[in-house]
Amino acid sequence: MLFGMSLARLLPGLSLERAVPRCLAARLTPALCLLALVSAMGWLLLTAASMAGNWADGFDLDTLLLVLGNTSFGKIWAWHLGLNLLLLIIVAGYDKPSPLLGLALASSLLATLAPIGHVAMFEGLYGQLMILNQLIHLGAVGAWLGGLGLLLSQLRRVGAADMRAILLRFSSLGYLLVALIIATGLINVRAMSGAFWPQPAFSGFGLILGIKASMVLCMLALALFNRLMLNRSNLPVGVLRASIIVESLFGIGALLAVSLLGTLPPLQAG
Repeated sequence: MLFGMSLARLLPGLSLERAVPRCLAARLTPALCLLALVSAMGWLLLTAASMAGNWADGFDLDTLLLVLGNTSFGKIWAWHLGLNLLLLIIVAGYDKPSPLLGLALASSLLATLAPIGHVAMFEGLYGQLMILNQLIHLGAVGAWLGGLGLLLSQLRRVGAADMRAILLRFSSLGYLLVALIIATGLINVRAMSGAFWPQPAFSGFGLILGIKASMVLCMLALALFNRLMLNRSNLPVGVLRASIIVESLFGIGALLAVSLLGTLPPLQAG
């Protein structure tokens, strides 16, 4: 979401940088950075505890340093934590941090998530292509959700005419993002399970994946509903705002499902 918000604020077609109040950005961005840093530390502790075999050793400094310095996950995660901390210092310590610098750091932070998780089980050129696919998937998801967040903050302060123009531009970008999310998601599932859907379909990994896919489809349905509302002569501003809020909630639910998927082993077909 940090990446999506940083990107959306710089897109000239949306003009979100101009419309979003500075006080809102000053509160929201550091809060998201802090939340990301806390969750990253929590993930490191859980991973260390899992590798050590007990919870007590997971909080031991020597164990944490061993994980960070001697595992592929730890080496990537050390960069993730460092970039996260640097981004937090910049957005919290400066009144007017550079939007381009913020986008660069948020993009780098997002990139450190791509090699983590199920794609780490692939090696060689195939593994690198899967990491690239995962990076595109994460970027599209982040751009969609971050754009929705800033869009909500802007739509509270503009009239119906401006709202129509902004939503038309955002929906055009949304078509590309949705296509990327679906295509890269199908590639991930195919690579991990050996089929376009894991078996059993409604148990474990397949069940959580189905919940995630359902939430994404609900987001897509709401996006199409919003686009249809734009064709009406009298723009239902309140309905559109409520629809975008619900769409954002489905997006958060999908992210929670993805977090749970990362803890479950994918089922290989045949």
